[in-house]
Formats: sequence, C-alpha cells, structure tokens
Amino acid sequence: MGRILADIRLRLATLADAADIADMSRSLIETGLGWSWTRQRVGHAICNPETLVLTAVYDRDIVGFGIMDFGDETAHLSLFAVRESFQRQGLGIRMFDWLRASALTAGIALIRLELRASNEGARAFYRTLGFIDSGRAVGYYRGRESAMRMALDLRKAARE
Repeated sequence: MGRILADIRLRLATLADAADIADMSRSLIETGLGWSWTRQRVGHAICNPETLVLTAVYDRDIVGFGIMDFGDETAHLSLFAVRESFQRQGLGIRMFDWLRASALTAGIALIRLELRASNEGARAFYRTLGFIDSGRAVGYYRGRESAMRMALDLRKAARE
C-alpha cells in the first residue's frame, strides 16, 4: 500500500489528459445520469485560468483527479474521484490536501461541493476532511437524483 502511494505523482492536468478524466467521470461519478463532463468540457476546465485540474498518476495511468473552480473567496470542487483499486489508501486525502493548499494560497475562505445524496461513502470521506452538510438540492442531477451540499470553512479550520 505505502509503496504504491509513494509512487503516485500529483500534477496539473494537460489537454492530453482530458479524455481519461472524462472517462473516469463517466464511470465513477456520472453513472446513470448521462454524461456532462465530456472530453471537451474537461479540456475547457484545463484551459480555464480560474480552474485547477489535478491528476494523480501511477505509472502512466491517471488514477485520480479533482477539478476545482476558484472565485474571489469561494472555490467549488466540481469533480473529485479516485479509481476504486486506489481508494482507501490515503490518495484522496493527499489529493485534497494539495487542492486545499492551493485554495489557501489563493485566499479562498470556503470550499463548496455537491454529491449524490445517496453516496454515503463520499459524504463520510468529505466529513473526515472537515466538510459539513450545508443543504440539499432536490433533483440537482438532471432531475433524477438529489444532491447533498457540503462546505468547508478554511478560515475556521485554520483556527482549530
């Protein structure tokens, strides 16, 4: 476990990564919802200076990624996924720590996200990172499924 995690490199995504990230989104996040994070949309995020697209690479394969949009004081974690065979090994925490450090450097006070209301595993993961429930959005995912909204107050976390 430790050896594999140590061999995973975190880096910013390039346009060449867009198809792999889109495929991971389709299979790990958007299952049953239709596909909205296509290669083109991911490519747009990669090129957007207000968006950070992080990848976790093992050997030559992307095994995790995160897409976070930055505003003036608030960031939105749009997508975050780790391949199942790499989950529960600390990679998600390592990736989020990288994103959180970037947000703090950018002067971000709050990170927001939405996740499927039925995804208790992801909700528990985000709670371990310090996120709290901040609401529910009925029919958020194309009218098919509700979302839980969660938020992380970076300034409060820094004081604790």
